Amino acid sequence: MPKVTDAGRRIAIGVDVGGSGVKCAAVDIETSQLVGARHRVATPQPSTPAAVVGVIARLVERLGREAGAPAAPVGVGVPCVVIGGVTKTAANIDPAWIGFDAGRALAAAVGRSVQVLNDADAAGIAEMRFGAGRGVPGTVFILTLGTGLGSALFIDGVLVPNTELGHMEIRGRDAERRSAAVARIRRGLSWKAWSGDLDEHLHAIDRLFWPNLIVLGGGVSKNADRFLPYLTVRPPVVPAQLRNDAGIVGAAMAAAEAKVSSAA
Repeated sequence: MPKVTDAGRRIAIGVDVGGSGVKCAAVDIETSQLVGARHRVATPQPSTPAAVVGVIARLVERLGREAGAPAAPVGVGVPCVVIGGVTKTAANIDPAWIGFDAGRALAAAVGRSVQVLNDADAAGIAEMRFGAGRGVPGTVFILTLGTGLGSALFIDGVLVPNTELGHMEIRGRDAERRSAAVARIRRGLSWKAWSGDLDEHLHAIDRLFWPNLIVLGGGVSKNADRFLPYLTVRPPVVPAQLRNDAGIVGAAMAAAEAKVSSAA
């Protein structure tokens, strides 16, 4: 079971690995509240598995001390397709992650139970349990807009992992090259101009999946009023409620629930 602190909270540690930063915190998995400080360090460059695993190990040790939960399970969201703890792709991270047994390496580095999953899937788990997708039936997409664009698909609350719709082809290249949050900055676009590129991507998703709801997360979600009014896609589109903490919270939840399952 996840560590129970003196305050009676069930604690797990969530880590969210991105192209520019590694974010982490201890999480009360019953409430989604962060326990203590949220830490962020720059993603090592080059972002090789060894370098990133080393950073995660140091952060986890620190968080375990701060939260009084030295044996808390750890969840790690990475910008990769993940199957059985092995990373099969590498988006906005060093290509050495392709075929890397991240689950085994991280468990050895931190000395405790580790669950590795796709970063957008982690964010989606949190939003479906505690955020904008809570209680919504049918097909729901959570899209994370950052250095890239990640996607998480849920059907009646059940995750369909590793959808990777940021890499669907629009106009001959990966859709995220135009619709990710960083694309607006890189190309010097206004919010209105960028929203047109994002809208085109959302329409392509809608034609294939006909979702009941689309939730937009990542740091850009705090500026939702700057671009949501320009979107014309059919399903409702709402900002994520957990915003940039969703990946941390969802990774921690996945770790805690995997720990419970293995102990059952």
